[in-house]
Amino acid sequence: MAELTELADDRALLGRTSTAERVSDILRTRIAEGFFPPGTRLSEDSIGGALGVSRNTLREAFRLLTHERLLVHELNRGVFVRVLSVEDVEDIYRTRALVECAVVRGLGDPPYAVEGLAAAVAEGRRAAGESDWKGVSTANIHFHRELVALAGSARTDEVMRSVFAELRLAFHVVDDPRRLHEPYLARNLQILQTLQEGARDTAEHLLTAYLTDSLKGLVEVYARRVADGGQGVG
Repeated sequence: MAELTELADDRALLGRTSTAERVSDILRTRIAEGFFPPGTRLSEDSIGGALGVSRNTLREAFRLLTHERLLVHELNRGVFVRVLSVEDVEDIYRTRALVECAVVRGLGDPPYAVEGLAAAVAEGRRAAGESDWKGVSTANIHFHRELVALAGSARTDEVMRSVFAELRLAFHVVDDPRRLHEPYLARNLQILQTLQEGARDTAEHLLTAYLTDSLKGLVEVYARRVADGGQGVG
C-alpha cells in the first residue's frame, strides 16, 4: 500500500530512542492529517513493519492514543480511528469555549504577542488562494493553537493539543471543507486585528460568537454526513 510506504518515511523520526511516545506522536499527526480517516482499522503488523517498531511498542502507542480519545479498541475486531458522535463534537466545543475564551479574558495589558496568530492567518489566506481547503483547515487549527498559547501555559497547550486533534476527526468526515472553513478566514483576521488594537474584551466577544457559529455549522453537516455513512466512517 502506498500509504504504508509513505508511513515508512516517518521511521527516521524515531531515531535511536524508539519509544511508544514517539510512535504515538507520529500516529497522532497522521490521524490529524487524515492519513488514517475515522473508522479505519489500524493493522499492528502493517504499521509496526512500516515504522520498524515492536508489537509491544505499537500497542503502547495505541493505548496512549486511545486514552486521548483518538483511537478505540473493539473486542475481537482490533483498533480503529475513532468516529465521533454529535455529542462528542458538542463537548469538544464546550471545552474550546471554556479554555479559549478564558485565555483571551485573562490576557494582561497590551500589547499582546500575536505574531503566531498573524502567521496562521497568512497561512490560511495562502491556502485559500490555492484552493487548498484542507490547508485552510490546518491553518485554522494553528490559529486557535496560537491563541491558546497566549496563556503561556504548557499544561493548557497539552490539553488543547488533544482537543484539536480530536476535532480534526470531525473535520475529516465533512464532504465540503470549503463551505465549513472559508468563512472563518475573515473572522480569524478580525480577532487578530482586535487583539493588535489591544481590545481584549471585544476579541472575547468575537471569539464566543465565532465558536457558537462554528459549532452550529459543523454539527449540521457532520450529523448528516455520519448518518449517510460518510467515506471512511464505519
